[in-house]
Amino acid sequence: MNAQDDSIDPRNLEEAFALFTAASEQLSLAYADLQGQVITLTEQLEVANGKLLSEFNEKSALSRRLRLLLDRLPAGVLELDSNGNVLAQNLAAKKILACEGDWVWPQLVAECMHLTLEPGVSEYRTEGKSSYLLFEEVDVPEERVRLVLLQDVTAAYEMRGALARHERLAAMGEMAAGLAHQLRTPLSTALLYNAHLYRPQLSDHDRIRFAQKSLDRLRHLETLIQNMLRFVRGQQQLTEVLDVRVVIQDAVQHVLPQFESKSVRLTVNGVEEPIWVKVNAREFSGCLVNLLENALIASNPGQLVCCEAMVVNDVLVLEVRDAGCGMLDEVKERLFEPFFTTRKDGTGLGLAIVRNLVSSYGGEISVESKRDLGSSFKICLPLATAATKV
Repeated sequence: MNAQDDSIDPRNLEEAFALFTAASEQLSLAYADLQGQVITLTEQLEVANGKLLSEFNEKSALSRRLRLLLDRLPAGVLELDSNGNVLAQNLAAKKILACEGDWVWPQLVAECMHLTLEPGVSEYRTEGKSSYLLFEEVDVPEERVRLVLLQDVTAAYEMRGALARHERLAAMGEMAAGLAHQLRTPLSTALLYNAHLYRPQLSDHDRIRFAQKSLDRLRHLETLIQNMLRFVRGQQQLTEVLDVRVVIQDAVQHVLPQFESKSVRLTVNGVEEPIWVKVNAREFSGCLVNLLENALIASNPGQLVCCEAMVVNDVLVLEVRDAGCGMLDEVKERLFEPFFTTRKDGTGLGLAIVRNLVSSYGGEISVESKRDLGSSFKICLPLATAATKV
């Protein structure tokens, strides 16, 4: 090889150095730009990390507060999986249920929870102890869990029971006081008439008269006591399925002489076909007699009292309607209270007995009345089913 071939062309070398220098400058610029981006991204990452850390701290604090709140709640909270296994429970739930170890909520409900007469309240029996609970189950589908909210209402349940007992005692006391008041007047009158019988100068005519008046007062006492007994046992009568026309006929025959003596007309409508109801014949006839006698007392001679029976939506509607004196609203509001009466010789038990008996048959009684325009009493009773007629 000759010397000319081994020599390097200076121009080519200069071009190579120029290209290398340009590439180095571009690399330096790219590196500087990349370094700037790294600094920017680092700063952004630090800001994001700071925000995430702040959010994490906030959520941690919120979680601690919620846990503290759950543990301080008087109501119990259970967290269940899809099979009913208890995943977590707060302190109140542990105290209410007193269950140790692993257990399953549906099994606990089946074995230890017993429904009470109060809607929504269950009796929780365990280890010889009883408490009363309200509980509600809520699905959380996003978390695939189920929450159970428990509330111990033992104190409120027992308080309501005690209140009901006190109310019954108060009602019995009021009833006893009313009965004593009702008994006192005829008894005092009977004693007064009997005292006259001891007078030696009393004529036979007066002796018979005082004896008859004393007997009348004693019979009034007997009626009052019988009404009281009927009122007390108003929901214990034996019933049978019968045609209501039989009851109406019996009641009308009982009161018709009184209507005729006062010249008040009595009509019966709407009983062409049998209407079957399940009642006690004698007691239900007494209810109707009571309503008819009240209508008679409120009526004037020449007026009309109507007894009408009809069927509306499988319900017997038995109405006693008069065009008599009617009553004020304040009287109507207290009409079915025991011992409330506006009559001097009334016992105040008749309509109370009627309402008790009608209620025991599964029905209800209502009244509409306007002063000087008359009154309307309606008894609504469910019809007897076809099966009970056979």
